[in-house]
Amino acid sequence: MGKKAKKDAETPTKDEFDPLSIESKRADTVVLMLNSPEEVVLAKACEAICKFAEKGEENRITLMALGAVEPLSRLISHEDKSVRRNAFMALGNMASNGDVKKLLKKLDVIPSIIARLSPEEDVVIHEFATQCLASLALDFTCKVQIFDSDALGPLIHLLSSNDPDVVKNSVECIYNLVQDLPSRVAVCELNGISLLLGQLRSEFPVIQELILRTLERITADKEARVAFREEQGLEKLLEFLTTKEYSDLHVEALQLVSNCLEDVEAMLHIQETGGLQILLEFVMTPGLPEVQSSAVKAIAKVAQSYENRKILHEQDVEKSLMTLLAVENNRMRSATCQAVAVMSKNLTSKDTFRLLDGIKPIVQLLRSESAEVRESAAQALSSLTSGNQLNAYAVSEAEGEEALVQQIQEGSSREVAYAASVLTNMAAQEGLRRNILSHGAMPTLVGPLQSKDTHLLVCVIQAVAALACDAESRTEFRTAGGLPHLVKLLHSYNTEVRRNACWAVSVCANDESTASELCKFGALGVLQDINSSTNRRNRFSDIALQKLLDNNLSAKYSLTGLLSSTDIITDGFYDPGQAQSGQSVLDLASLSKQVINQRRPVVAVNGKPQDLCAHDPAQEKRLDSPSESRATSAQSNKSGSRASSKAKHRDEDESKPQQGKEVERHGLLPWDSALCSLIAEATKSILPLQEEREQHKALAILVSDAMGGPVSAERQHELLWELHLSELKHEEQSNVILIGKIKKGTYCHRALLFKALSDKIGLYSSLVRGDYNRAWNEVLITEGTPKAPGCFPQPCKYVVDLMHNPGELMRSNSPAAVKYQCI
Repeated sequence: MGKKAKKDAETPTKDEFDPLSIESKRADTVVLMLNSPEEVVLAKACEAICKFAEKGEENRITLMALGAVEPLSRLISHEDKSVRRNAFMALGNMASNGDVKKLLKKLDVIPSIIARLSPEEDVVIHEFATQCLASLALDFTCKVQIFDSDALGPLIHLLSSNDPDVVKNSVECIYNLVQDLPSRVAVCELNGISLLLGQLRSEFPVIQELILRTLERITADKEARVAFREEQGLEKLLEFLTTKEYSDLHVEALQLVSNCLEDVEAMLHIQETGGLQILLEFVMTPGLPEVQSSAVKAIAKVAQSYENRKILHEQDVEKSLMTLLAVENNRMRSATCQAVAVMSKNLTSKDTFRLLDGIKPIVQLLRSESAEVRESAAQALSSLTSGNQLNAYAVSEAEGEEALVQQIQEGSSREVAYAASVLTNMAAQEGLRRNILSHGAMPTLVGPLQSKDTHLLVCVIQAVAALACDAESRTEFRTAGGLPHLVKLLHSYNTEVRRNACWAVSVCANDESTASELCKFGALGVLQDINSSTNRRNRFSDIALQKLLDNNLSAKYSLTGLLSSTDIITDGFYDPGQAQSGQSVLDLASLSKQVINQRRPVVAVNGKPQDLCAHDPAQEKRLDSPSESRATSAQSNKSGSRASSKAKHRDEDESKPQQGKEVERHGLLPWDSALCSLIAEATKSILPLQEEREQHKALAILVSDAMGGPVSAERQHELLWELHLSELKHEEQSNVILIGKIKKGTYCHRALLFKALSDKIGLYSSLVRGDYNRAWNEVLITEGTPKAPGCFPQPCKYVVDLMHNPGELMRSNSPAAVKYQCI
């Protein structure tokens, strides 16, 4: 009976399925088994998938395509421990794949993973759960969800785990999370710094490295650095640095040190405890270049603070840095130059580096084959020469100008920016500026002006402004094609670029030829637009506009309607009429090319002697560059003597029909014989007069006689000056009329002639434009005798009558003056 009962017990009932052992070599079959209700089947299927996923990336992609991720994400919450463990192992191995991570994020699996980080869970589950989280935490959205799910608390707790894999994965996940500020703050609040420091002496280097990198990221915040010091982090870190066993991790440790020492309190603390000396020993002790350069970088980062620079200066850090410049290692030289650049923010350190003969070796590094070294050397020189004339001279003595100009021509954006800054600093000294210009600096600066890098643009524009201090350098810049690029930068949306461009324009506009070129490229209109804007207007835009107008009097008179007594009309001046606000003023060459129209003629001034009015475009001033005539007049006089001699014998009438063609073809103003005669007459008859009043009166009569004589207010219509000017335009076949040819002129013509003759013979007068062809001249006359030695009476302003009673001087704002200006 006993044997029979045992046999009956082993026989399955009719409702049970006989046990079946299956061996499968197909992944899709095993994936189907993940939906089985049997724990044993599930556990074995998860284990098989884990092993398959471990073999490579292609297998993970295959499993995802077969739909393994979704059932695995459910099984990590299975009530059976072995199923959960194996499911986590499989999912942990698959989670490193990018597509798997995207699917896990879609399946919202993060809360289920975090729920399994509790202490009572299996260590293997902890290992692979943290591995999953570490992979998912690389994605920003997942990172936010992990943080919002309060995962940092369990992760920090797992740092005390006895399993190194759990610790490693937990630290890696924390590292990924603390890239964001909220997580860094949370780690401090959860006492995470203490537990992280506890793993600093782990026997596994990979954990130590992750700990150092995590602490470096956390201590980027001041509050975290305070907590780090309270946990004796500095002492532990310095102890770590003095342990040779950890030398492979000293680079990461030094990066953490540089973070901690940003605070003056920490700097003072390690100075008192001898920690600063340990850091400097790393700087000076030959060893691994990576470690030594990291120590120098730490010095550079620490020196960002003014107080820290003072402490480092007291430790003679400059001497240590100068020694390192001789090390044959580009990484070291680059780091040293960067440290020099930061330390040079200390005024005393600037002088110390020079006294240690440190500038010459830095200049020599500008010729290094390494772009990184060249950039760092230029950065160091930029800081060394900022506000220090002696250092600027030291750079010149080391023949640095040529290397700097070459760096601007061939270097990267940052190299160009730093090199341009050095040239700007050096250009403050006239002798050095000339040396820089002799190496072709101005043409070299044109290319970088087309860059999109705003920092580079600011530095290069400043260099242009610093170097363009004389006519020769401005001519070089203009000839090289720099002006259009400079004007284009006035349109920049970047405030600093626009402001510095205004500054450079104000410097370049210091001579007439460059100012005229700038106006041709639209600088005048752009500056007017800038100054009309409350947001874009700046002090340099005001100065630039004024400089452009002061050196382009034709545009100034057209736009403002006023030329003061200090605005001296020169040959080539023209009056195109009143321009409306925002309207551009065309140059004379452009105006002369226009078809004869019904508008008022453009009145031009050319008081040159006949022998300087040769019709040779190569030797004559262009209409839009009036100052070039003065610069080349002597040369034109010599080389064109034969042509001038022939021109003297030509009849004036023969040249009349050619005026319009000559102006249009070559941009030249022909000889104005009538104006030259008036200048000669004024010089002969007016200058000998002793009284200012008599001089102005005589000049007024001369002008009136030349323009048709006195005309009463009631009979002005009989002058027929409009018809006369129309005839002149058709006679000359040009819209441009020489002022000396006008024999019937009204207020505006007489006032312009009076101003032109006054400026030619050295009398002071201003020119004011009114409405309806009105214009008048104002003069200052001192009357009476001094009441006491050295005490002269105030001069009075008078309006000169050139029309009705020539030579009458009417007190400004008097009824007679107001009537003359307004009738």
